[in-house]
Amino acid sequence: MDDNQIHEQQTTEKPHQKSKKNKNWFSNILAGMVGAALTLTFALAVNDFSPTFNQEDHTTQIQSSLVSTETSNLADVQETSSVSTPITKTVEEASQAIVGVVNIQETNPFFSRNGNSQSKESGTGSGVVFKKTGNTAYIVTNNHVIENANEVEISFHNGEKVEAQIVGTDPLTDLAVLKVRADHVTTVMEFGDSSKLRPGEQVLAIGNPLGLDFSRTVTQGIISGTERTINVSTSAGAWDLDVIQTDAAINPGNSGGALINTQGQVIGINSLKISQNGVEGLGFAIPSNDVVPIINELIEDGEVKRPYIGVSLIDVHDIPSYYRNNIDESLETGTMVAKIDTSSPAVNSGLEVEDVIIAIDETEVKDASDLRKYLYTKVDVGDEVTLKINRNGEILEINIKLTD
Repeated sequence: MDDNQIHEQQTTEKPHQKSKKNKNWFSNILAGMVGAALTLTFALAVNDFSPTFNQEDHTTQIQSSLVSTETSNLADVQETSSVSTPITKTVEEASQAIVGVVNIQETNPFFSRNGNSQSKESGTGSGVVFKKTGNTAYIVTNNHVIENANEVEISFHNGEKVEAQIVGTDPLTDLAVLKVRADHVTTVMEFGDSSKLRPGEQVLAIGNPLGLDFSRTVTQGIISGTERTINVSTSAGAWDLDVIQTDAAINPGNSGGALINTQGQVIGINSLKISQNGVEGLGFAIPSNDVVPIINELIEDGEVKRPYIGVSLIDVHDIPSYYRNNIDESLETGTMVAKIDTSSPAVNSGLEVEDVIIAIDETEVKDASDLRKYLYTKVDVGDEVTLKINRNGEILEINIKLTD
């Protein structure tokens, strides 16, 4: 989502020296024209974003020469240059459902010249139109694309821009749902079954890398791996995110865009990549089978309801030694209760601050992420769980009934 500046390379043509012999004038001009053609071709390659030609007369001469001497060949090229394949048709249709998502935030009045807050673009990402019902159309994107936004703007494939409303967000799974008026939407994408994906299967990523200037960019790759788990840090805490791995290029701004199969179905929402020296082609998308229940719940309730204990935690390995006076010195793993919400189910359970949770329902808890993962995937609101704790060397079991 960070803006990237593209440095264009400029090519400079060297003037061709005239031959002293008149009889070589034709060959020199022809050589000059060929040299210019090669130079201009290179300029187009290195300046593919906005090529700049300084010598328009050379361009005109070369084009005229080609038309007069190779008309039949050009006709053949024109006839075959617009090739339609199942992939191109899929991309054309899918691209109309891919939108740009702009995060607009208010600046601090303290830093404003006139003392008033002002709105400015904080970042851009991508989104997928997945549902249209009545007068409303729904868009899925990543939570981190619209997090802390005061306003969200949607940019459609035809250049139209409208304001969107945030329906609901889920920081842990990094998903968010937006809505706009249905009359702005012409195409809706459907979700495929991500459980049927196999390594080596061809996929396409569509989004807006580096901002809206490169909107609906298409990259191609394969499924590199399924059932991957990446530990991510979110505004709601650490989370082990289940993802699909692909080598299709995913860049800043692609977040929230679609990873599609060759049938044009969304099988993942592009979310993150590993970016470091020596690493290439490691992009990740949230599987469609994980996306669908989350976005349906966001539409229905505006949030994802998960079981709740009501404690703030700090992992044992993160506690400085001088704060471990009341903790079993032999403990190397587990997560300590740092605070208990006074209106939570934990307050009357017997759980105390500085208790170290080491297991839940006989499942080992090495850190807060383990506890959160178990609560959010193994049990439901209303269930009762048993916490095994270490209280300064003494092992206790505490039962807690979960609320939302």
